Amino acid sequence: MSNRDRKAAGISPVNANRRALWMRQLRTWHWISGAVSLATTLMFAITGVTLNHASQIEGRPSTRTEMARLRAPAMAALKAGPAKGVAPIPPEVAASLASQLRLDLRGKPGEWSSDEVYVSLPRPGGDAWIAIERDTGEARYEVTSRGWIAYLNDLHKGRHTGPAWSLLIDVFAGACIVFCVTGLLLLQMYSAGRSLTWPLVGVGIALPILLAILLVH
Repeated sequence: MSNRDRKAAGISPVNANRRALWMRQLRTWHWISGAVSLATTLMFAITGVTLNHASQIEGRPSTRTEMARLRAPAMAALKAGPAKGVAPIPPEVAASLASQLRLDLRGKPGEWSSDEVYVSLPRPGGDAWIAIERDTGEARYEVTSRGWIAYLNDLHKGRHTGPAWSLLIDVFAGACIVFCVTGLLLLQMYSAGRSLTWPLVGVGIALPILLAILLVH
């Protein structure tokens, strides 16, 4: 806006400078938050479509089974475990299976019985479990995968993704809030010359509310 336009609109130089400062700050935070959340927003948008059409996009599960046998020190630790109940896998057992199956069981809770120890290992896009026979030390490890789409869908839902992904979702959500709020404030600043600004914002707010009230039961 030129000085002549500002005078015609009754905007003082002080107010004009303050407005320009706010616009620079808002644009800076808008593009930073947009850059931070770009890739994750795209992933969540795509998986929103795949989740919405999950019945039409069904993966074919594939299952892999591996066998292992505990070594002597691990066998002693296994036999010394509780007769029943839920308890962590002994470190010796975890180390023995890690070397054979490339599987990290450290600190994982197992369901103990007199015959076996069963550990459930749910994961994004699939499932897994391992059962260890207490008398022979034989371990059966089974992994089921439902494909990449199921994997990304579970990332979208935060299902069995662990604390690191949970933290990423929190950071991403914060960046999205900053992006939306700064975008709204920029809309307000530019709305004087764009008559469709607030009608479009109103449609964007009213449409999901009306659909939820009238058509979602």
